[in-house]
Amino acid sequence: MNRHVIVRTKARPDAAAVKVLAEAGVATTHEAMGRRGLLDPVLRPIYPGTRIAGRAVTVLSHPGDNLMIHAAVEQCGEGDILAVATTSLSHDGMFGELFATALQARGVLGLVIDAGVRDVAELTATAFPAWSRAISAQGTVKASPGSVNVPVVLAGACVRPGDVIVADDDGVLVVPREEAPAVAGAATVRMAGEEGRRAQFREGVLGLDLYGLRATLDRLGVRYIDAEGDPQ
Repeated sequence: MNRHVIVRTKARPDAAAVKVLAEAGVATTHEAMGRRGLLDPVLRPIYPGTRIAGRAVTVLSHPGDNLMIHAAVEQCGEGDILAVATTSLSHDGMFGELFATALQARGVLGLVIDAGVRDVAELTATAFPAWSRAISAQGTVKASPGSVNVPVVLAGACVRPGDVIVADDDGVLVVPREEAPAVAGAATVRMAGEEGRRAQFREGVLGLDLYGLRATLDRLGVRYIDAEGDPQ
């Protein structure tokens, strides 16, 4: 079998589930799926305030070489997120404004890359979100083979083509494609519960009482005492 492949696939996650996960965001979805799926928090957004969720188009690339990113653009479409891993640690600026322009023309929502990006001012101005390990002007070559739409380990998490990527200011999360509807359902329940608790907190209810934590403190041996010398 050829070690380097470009896989053409139409596999997509459930569209309704993806919409819910985009609304829920990383933290709520992470809790809803049992605190699984987070990528290493070393990946940070190049500018704040964006939340996206979409189908992963994966790339396995040689460090310092963006040939396979060029190959991946052809496999990207509306609502996708490009997810780029490298075969060893890289901080090089493998992605920039021209790539973003090509991807935006195809309806791609954003980029997650375990390496560097550059042209940050231009990416920000054109509202193309990216989550990366580094920002670096270091250029790359186009000479080494890799693969597109194969399972990759991206910032410590397994990402398969067609899985759901959720990304916002809190980080990046992967939801296995077949689990997306169930996770979306759990996230919907969690969002409703959070709204109820939010209303109670606004009314002054304490978390100690809302979550029944006084009994936990007591069980752990935590006691209340009055400070000596306080006025009576």
